[in-house]
Amino acid sequence: MKATRNILICSFILNFFLLKAQDLVSPNEKIKIELITAKDRADKVYFKVFYKNKETYHEVLPQSRLGIVQKKERFDDLAFVGESKIVEIHDDYQMICGKRKHCENFGNEKKFSFKNKNNQKLEIVFRAYNNGVAFQYVFPNSSEKNINITQEITTYVIPDGTSRWIQPFEVSYEKFYPQSQTGVNEDKNNNWGFPALYKVNEAPIWVLISEAGITENHCASMLSNSAKQSEYKVTYPAVRDNFQQIGVVAKAPWSSPWHTIAIGSLSDITESNLTTDVSQANQLKDTNWIKPGAVSWIYWAYNHGSKDYQKVVEYIDLAVEMNWPYVLIDWEWDVMANGGNLEDAAKYAKSKGIKPLIWYNSGTSWLEPTPVDRLLTEEKRKEEFTWLNKIGIHGIKVDFFAGDQQDMMQYYIDILKDAAKYHLIVNFHGATIPRGWARTYPNLMTTEAVYGAEWYNNKPILTDKAAVHNTTLPFTRNVVGSMDYTPVTFSDSQHPHITTYGHELALSVVFESGLQHFADRPSAYYNLTKQPKEFLKNFPTAWDDTKLIDGYPGEKVVMARKKKDVWYIAGLNGKDIAQTLTVDFNFLDNGIYTLELITDGKDDKSFAVKTLEIKKDHKITVDCLPRGGFAGVIKLAK
Repeated sequence: MKATRNILICSFILNFFLLKAQDLVSPNEKIKIELITAKDRADKVYFKVFYKNKETYHEVLPQSRLGIVQKKERFDDLAFVGESKIVEIHDDYQMICGKRKHCENFGNEKKFSFKNKNNQKLEIVFRAYNNGVAFQYVFPNSSEKNINITQEITTYVIPDGTSRWIQPFEVSYEKFYPQSQTGVNEDKNNNWGFPALYKVNEAPIWVLISEAGITENHCASMLSNSAKQSEYKVTYPAVRDNFQQIGVVAKAPWSSPWHTIAIGSLSDITESNLTTDVSQANQLKDTNWIKPGAVSWIYWAYNHGSKDYQKVVEYIDLAVEMNWPYVLIDWEWDVMANGGNLEDAAKYAKSKGIKPLIWYNSGTSWLEPTPVDRLLTEEKRKEEFTWLNKIGIHGIKVDFFAGDQQDMMQYYIDILKDAAKYHLIVNFHGATIPRGWARTYPNLMTTEAVYGAEWYNNKPILTDKAAVHNTTLPFTRNVVGSMDYTPVTFSDSQHPHITTYGHELALSVVFESGLQHFADRPSAYYNLTKQPKEFLKNFPTAWDDTKLIDGYPGEKVVMARKKKDVWYIAGLNGKDIAQTLTVDFNFLDNGIYTLELITDGKDDKSFAVKTLEIKKDHKITVDCLPRGGFAGVIKLAK
């Protein structure tokens, strides 16, 4: 025992003399970053993150490795050179769509300088925000030739036994986020997609890891714990057959994407804007033409319906009846028949005051669905977008992207830039997760990157998993950006759903998307009773504010979103048993309000409606059926 104690004492003394730590604290002093470097020599560099809860700092990210590698230079063993003075960060901006219109953040930034064994320079920039951490690597010296960044050493340590919700990696990000404490995924390939959520053991503190600020000079990345289950290493995508480049090729000076770590209560995570906070500001001078809105969508009920002019007309008429501004004409519109073609459909939509959107194959992955190969080059996009303007198309949905490699990041951004020139809004499907482009190019309305309702068409698995999945997404995927789940279906597609009508209605509020594609067949909406139908007819899709009232991943969520003077609330039961959800109205201003509440009825295919008078200091409970839910509208009483 004495020998062990002596070894520990010697180890402590050795570390004291060989290692040193630099701190950076957020303006509100809740978050502290500790950078651990060697003294006077090149060695591994680590960082830790702490969060203050009830006046005590808790370690929320244990000692985790930093570093990055070029093809011709390694920056894993680094000698500390110096650090900058603290720079105060204060950013105030507006979003066209998302969980909040007015966004503001405060942080402290510090730049740490290093050199490798060949005296080549690397800077690591850390920001401690009031609600999270962001950091990036910078190669500051200019280079005439391109450099090839081949990998990162960056590793996040999530201790064994920690509850985590992370999706196994798949190029279209269409997997579940199962709760786990093991770090082993169902595919057993040790690759994981962002964002990654975990709860700090023995503390009411949550952490969400992702990345943002991606430009043409980046690839996107994923996480891999193949070396050790508790160590999640930032990993670049594998090469493709037609793109053999490893990592990134660019000229220096070069900065990596921002690695983001949202930290706090579960409401802090859900309401976080960290993804857009660190992303480049709006690059479009004129944005008055960009209008979020609800969309009628033909594909879910009729997979091949867009090649049938008469079916398309039905969905245009649905948009008219439901007061939705858009209709999406999906794949195979290029072979539309049965009374008309795309131009005829666009003309009919215009006559009814509806704006049509149309689908494209990106031409990079699954090439069978058409139209394909119309967007691959700037010349083709110019020709196609000119035609779309001529016939009255207002936006595009682009599907089936090939992966997260640098050429795909360039392609996404090229589409957004060129579409903006022709005043076309954009929806990416079969795509990477949001990484901040909705701020930089606000014509990006939404992105799929989710195991959504269209999977009722493909496999039976969503039938049993939907309720748990739907109560996990608000804390994971939807945190980082608009999510095109295509919700609110009351009838069945190829495979049935067993969520209640109340649950389905609530998805419209719980899931945020600048274009909210209501996916069911027209008859399902026409047959709704008065209150649910009116709820959907007046539904906004861009919000002034968002509040998480209550929730736990996979079990429940109660959400409130504000549009002008009206609050929309919704709750989901993620369990297979009945559950009572609590709504605390402390997010309201002072005054007397009227709440029209739509809940589960006597069975899973009916509603109950009641009107309540509420105030800021009130709470109510709502009884939900198994896999049930509720929605409501709150207005200031006159």
